[in-house]
Amino acid sequence: MALKQQFTAVYKKQGKWYLGWIEEIPGVNTQGRTLKETKENLRDALILILETNRLLSRSAGRATRELITISN
Repeated sequence: MALKQQFTAVYKKQGKWYLGWIEEIPGVNTQGRTLKETKENLRDALILILETNRLLSRSAGRATRELITISN
């Protein structure tokens, strides 16, 4: 069963562009000409970053991994 994850997307209109970023993960950000385009771009950016981080983590060799749960 796949683990579902939730993140906070933040959107801001700046001039003619919309900016978007994920609050919890530095580096996951994008822009678009419309809010819809920005949302699609941000989802793609998030998926790519998560996939890349998993690949890099798995190539770390002998390492301990565990799930961490926090309450806000």
